[in-house]
Amino acid sequence: MCGIAGFCDYTRNNTLPIWGEAGERMGAVLARRGPDDAGVWQNESCVLAHRRLAVIDPEHGRQPMERALGTARFALCYNGELYNTDALRQELKALGYKFQTNTDTEVLLCACMEFGERVCEHLEGIFAFALWDGLRRRLLCGRDRFGVKPFFYALRGATFLFGSEPKALFEYPDFEPKADDGTWRELLGISPARTPDQGVFAGLKALEPAHMLCFDKDGLRIWPYWHLESRPHEDTYEETVANVRELLSSAIRRQLVSDVPLCTFLSGGLDSSVITAVAARDYEARGLPSLETYSFDYTDNRKYFKASSFQPDADWPWVERMVEEFHTRHTVLTCDIPSLVSCLDEAVMAKDLPGMADVDSSLLFFCREVAKRHVVAISGECSDEIFGGYPWFHRADMLAAGTFPWCMDLSPRTDVFSKALWKTLDITGYIQEQYQKSLAAMPQLEGEWPEEARRREIGWLNLNWFMTTLLDRKDRMSMYSGLEVRVPFCDHHLVEYVWNIPWDMKSRNGQRKQVLRDAAEGLLPEDVRNRPKSPYPKTHNPLYEEMVRARLTEILTDPNAPLHSVIDEKALRAGLLSNAGDYGKPWFGQLMAGPQMMAYLIELNVWMERFGFSM
Repeated sequence: MCGIAGFCDYTRNNTLPIWGEAGERMGAVLARRGPDDAGVWQNESCVLAHRRLAVIDPEHGRQPMERALGTARFALCYNGELYNTDALRQELKALGYKFQTNTDTEVLLCACMEFGERVCEHLEGIFAFALWDGLRRRLLCGRDRFGVKPFFYALRGATFLFGSEPKALFEYPDFEPKADDGTWRELLGISPARTPDQGVFAGLKALEPAHMLCFDKDGLRIWPYWHLESRPHEDTYEETVANVRELLSSAIRRQLVSDVPLCTFLSGGLDSSVITAVAARDYEARGLPSLETYSFDYTDNRKYFKASSFQPDADWPWVERMVEEFHTRHTVLTCDIPSLVSCLDEAVMAKDLPGMADVDSSLLFFCREVAKRHVVAISGECSDEIFGGYPWFHRADMLAAGTFPWCMDLSPRTDVFSKALWKTLDITGYIQEQYQKSLAAMPQLEGEWPEEARRREIGWLNLNWFMTTLLDRKDRMSMYSGLEVRVPFCDHHLVEYVWNIPWDMKSRNGQRKQVLRDAAEGLLPEDVRNRPKSPYPKTHNPLYEEMVRARLTEILTDPNAPLHSVIDEKALRAGLLSNAGDYGKPWFGQLMAGPQMMAYLIELNVWMERFGFSM
């Protein structure tokens, strides 16, 4: 994994030192994404910058990577991993290409030269890249099917800018971070999710997942190269279980390839346990040392844990059960509460935006610890979006919400944000507009029963909004720590298949994700296989709520705090700051209740201070 950045402008000579220096600055702010190497490439039309985290063939693969075709020069900067590298290399060899390294970077470069605008159709993996095509004098960019790897861009007059993170673009001369009405609609109404094509900052866009982009002398073109198809599912239940097992096992095994230390995240839940089981058996079959695993917890969680409908039991007994079963070399990482709170600020720095509060800051803390010994981790993210594990697939009120189900009650937001600002920006209308626009793009299946069609809609919203939020969080927090995290449940072959499995198979006999549980039969101990769903671990220590309440109160005592310009302070003090946080009624997703709302307001103030924003 890496960080990429650069720009293209056909109206000037980009080989001048001033533009090379600009590229160096853009790459330098991404150093945490790629601490192993740095490079800048220039020609008359564009500048490419790269920061490398070496995973495959660490001795080679320096980027930007250049190759000639006659007199034309091609140059690539790339962030990601291709899981079909070997097959694609063999295909390209048959077409006459020769290779000097074992890197997937060289394979991608040759694939871009061969397939051009259709290159992404040939790629399996997680990626974001920019290629200078000297034959056609154009910049060609692409992003993976689910947006695991980020790609932001902007147009400044005749100049096209891009980067893995917003901070990279802000290093370009005269492109300063600004906020507009769209910024506040996103941050107050949609966040910590983000409209897929929005970069939140004024003038900043995100290349949507499964899209490519071309910038040449005729301007900017963007198009999708892949999309889900809705069609009848004709396999029997037994066939479906077998196919899910094979597709998932294959995805996991392909993602175990690494020339640097690799581990898995193990919560003891179904998703991470399946990944760990397949990986551990693969390691054993290849005669490798025992797989290393990590679980995460918080100070005194065993003391304060309270079951809820969203989190029915604690993780630690199940982690111990898995470690015993598969003999992994296991490490429990424990985050203390002061670190959890202090990392809120750094999580904003990592993401360039306020995010999922302690869900972000805890992951940042844990990834930093894992990165002390490992470069690659594999995680169970995205299973619930694909197989329907979230409450909004099951609860009647959430199914019928008529809005984003993970945020169907806006009152926690309207209670604390400025009523006048909310009304002036018509934030409620904006949320519904984005909701309806997203549903309009969903591939329909003619003749589906209304309840089945509604669950398909919920699945579509999950893939395009909630899952991308979690993937965005995972990328920023892990890469800020110099750690690559892979997500096998995002394999597009698996998603394409599961997308069309009917609900009575996905949730057979009313059991969540039963088709996945049955696919895991024989892989996992029976008690682990049938464990009720439990989400990403959170702290139950009351000290966390005390500390975020104290910090938010301190912010409010500062008359210069920019947060004042977007909140209803009287309502905030009388409500959220005066009441004990409700840990069982989230305002976003499953985990973010009262304490997380306070933490989000802290992050929002940190963000506004960092960029000098105020309404």
